[in-house]
Amino acid sequence: MSEYSAPVGAPVWFDLMSRDPARAVDFYGAIFGWDVETPPIEEMGGYQNFTRGGKRVAGLMPTMEGAEGPSDVWSVYLRTDDPAATVTAVEDAGGTVMVPPMDVGEEGTMMVAVDTAGAVIGFWKANQHKGFGAWGEHGTPYWFESHSKDYEKSREFYEKVIGARFEEVGTGGDPDAIGPDRYGQVFVGENAYSGIMDAASLHPPEIPSFWQVYVMVDDVAATVKQVEQLGGSVLMGGEDTPWGTLAAVADPMGAQFSLGHPPAGM
Repeated sequence: MSEYSAPVGAPVWFDLMSRDPARAVDFYGAIFGWDVETPPIEEMGGYQNFTRGGKRVAGLMPTMEGAEGPSDVWSVYLRTDDPAATVTAVEDAGGTVMVPPMDVGEEGTMMVAVDTAGAVIGFWKANQHKGFGAWGEHGTPYWFESHSKDYEKSREFYEKVIGARFEEVGTGGDPDAIGPDRYGQVFVGENAYSGIMDAASLHPPEIPSFWQVYVMVDDVAATVKQVEQLGGSVLMGGEDTPWGTLAAVADPMGAQFSLGHPPAGM
């Protein structure tokens, strides 16, 4: 299992809010080989950590009674070492702080913001909880991606807030290109861990910008079939792309996520 340590600004954690955590445990355990740390952390609302090979890979929390907003959704967190400074950066860039920095026991400090294109994005300062510890093996992160309804606003926001550097792909590298093929790889330091897609015409108007999670699997077609057998649904069957074989699916409760496997030779 490949070791992973997130640089500042890169994805450091992702978690699922589910209305049926027990079924989620069974589902993700079957397709990704995930276990859960037990018992749930009651003082943290029953939060659990998914693990694989003894390493934390993702989180799981029950839908809070009376909570506003959608349930059955995956959330992405970027590493910050200074939450107060991140609050200032978010607000200076035109974003909104949804959840101000709050300590989560001895685990770390979290905050949640809404970027200028309307996507919810979390930030995490690690203490005892270092985030996910592996990347690029079956059942571990493959990629993270913002489906943005306002591509330029998203680019400007993450440039200002995390110091991101962008490399355009899908349009011949033309930064002035307009259309659904615009895609920017988000670099922090020397590497890209996420991307921003121009999704203005990709999703219906009522669907806001959002961050998408990709999990690596050994065999995309076999995992897609397994998702269906376990009561999930397929939104996009496995497709071969220059970035690997990709698929979009949903768990039995409706939480959407994507699957990925690298191109041959990588």
